[in-house]
Amino acid sequence: MDSRPARAAFLEQLAADGVTHMFGNPGTVEQGFLDELRHFPGIEYVLTLQESVAVGMADGYARATRRPAVVQLHSGVGLGNGIGMLYQAMRGHAPLVVVAGEAGLRYEGLEAQMHADLVGMAKPVTKWATRVVDPGSTLRVLRRAFKVAGTPPYGPVLVVLPADVLDRPTSEEAVPVSYPDTASAPDPAALERAAGLLAGARRPIVIAGDGVHFSGAQPELARLAEVWGADVWGADWAEVNLSAEHPAYAGQLGHMFGENSRRVTGAADAVLLCGTYALPEVFPALEGVFGEGVPVVHIDLDTDAIAKNFPVDVGLAADPRRSLGLLAELLAERMGEAGREAAARRLREAATARARARAAEARRAQEAAAAQDLPHLAFAEELARALPADAVLFDEALTASPDLFRPLPPTQPGHWHQTRGGSLGVGIPGALGAQLAHPERTVVGFTGDGGSMYTVQALWTAARHGIGAKFVICNNGSYKLLEDNIEQYWREQGIPAHDHPEIFDLSRPAIDFVALSASLGVPALRVEKPGGAAPAVAEMLAHPGPFLIDLVTGRGKGR
Repeated sequence: MDSRPARAAFLEQLAADGVTHMFGNPGTVEQGFLDELRHFPGIEYVLTLQESVAVGMADGYARATRRPAVVQLHSGVGLGNGIGMLYQAMRGHAPLVVVAGEAGLRYEGLEAQMHADLVGMAKPVTKWATRVVDPGSTLRVLRRAFKVAGTPPYGPVLVVLPADVLDRPTSEEAVPVSYPDTASAPDPAALERAAGLLAGARRPIVIAGDGVHFSGAQPELARLAEVWGADVWGADWAEVNLSAEHPAYAGQLGHMFGENSRRVTGAADAVLLCGTYALPEVFPALEGVFGEGVPVVHIDLDTDAIAKNFPVDVGLAADPRRSLGLLAELLAERMGEAGREAAARRLREAATARARARAAEARRAQEAAAAQDLPHLAFAEELARALPADAVLFDEALTASPDLFRPLPPTQPGHWHQTRGGSLGVGIPGALGAQLAHPERTVVGFTGDGGSMYTVQALWTAARHGIGAKFVICNNGSYKLLEDNIEQYWREQGIPAHDHPEIFDLSRPAIDFVALSASLGVPALRVEKPGGAAPAVAEMLAHPGPFLIDLVTGRGKGR
């Protein structure tokens, strides 16, 4: 292989792996390889105005393609700006390859301007972080980074690229990354033991997470739930692991409070965990999550997740797709005809009860919206009628999600992505990344008025690159989630209800999202009344480029 500067070889490696987009915000110490991009027309540099936007877009792109996405950050200051979104990507197992430049190895001892321990900064929010110190290992390190990011459990990695290393020659050949096949089957004896523990259950539950999605195990999960007669609850669930319309789908366990989850998990007489760990709440229960003596079986490719916080009876480090399929067959055999009939009856009764509860909740939501003359329910219903069947929805609506997604239920894998990780601001850039991954589809991103302001600069990127995603800002003039959470805190602590803290209010001054969006190059409409929903949806979907809707979902104190 002919020698060339490592900065050029770096881009050759990206091209060899089929990389078509690099998301970033440029800096001086990266100027060498960024200047080389002119020789690589197949790689589009997607310019963002802030690093969290770059990471958020790459996160959405990686989730939509299920392939590693490339992010360029600028030294320690840029990495620092992207840390929150990298945490989001780590929690959601998004395969990102982040490259960050630095001035050079020769300046190591000087602690010059922008000097920082980039690897140390990134370690808590990455699967692997490293630094290239020799040009002859640049491509080897990059291939390892792609392999680590793109092997289950997926996650972000960081590669630090010193400028003086990239300016030196290398003769490494750029070849595609080798990814291991992880479709492993569990040990038959261990699987038999699991089936024996679970087969006699009368109140079984499955706790499933996005490991099901990554494995493509949705049909196998549905089959197992039907055979076993089990409710399926989500935990760390931000993809479509089971259709929301499947009779076994019971909802998601508490993201915030373990006590909410324990009411479900503690009532089961057998538990199967798959593709998540127990349990990813902010304030998890410390004990009593599962009933005494209740058998617990855990299936995951992520060995760290198995028995991470609570003991299990059988832990299977194996591919969820193959494992769930085999386990369903064994359960069907062990349960016999009578057991299978009882399971089917149990599932029908639970589905009927859930349908009644959802209908009652829908009526309450309609009454509340009518009392306040709010347009969000009418908007969601109109959007459900108008969207094409292959549309992709990116959901960061948070407290507005139950109302908005009732007529837009997540049913198809790859067509709905929800925020996860707890950091705000992924809704707009995530939708842009998904749109770049699927330019032929309609993509709509939902976010809140508070969350949108973390990454509103992403609208400029949408306009600059002509990315035709649509955006809906759910505007209630407050941090509504904090209001809901503090009310639960008052109840738990026995504190009498009183006015919410003033710092939760965002209505003074009110943000003019229509004007703000227009200033960043994206046309927008405000929808304040139900009668404005239908024309707004029509105009948004008819517009060929990016478009924003400021949708009133509540009234802040200043309104």
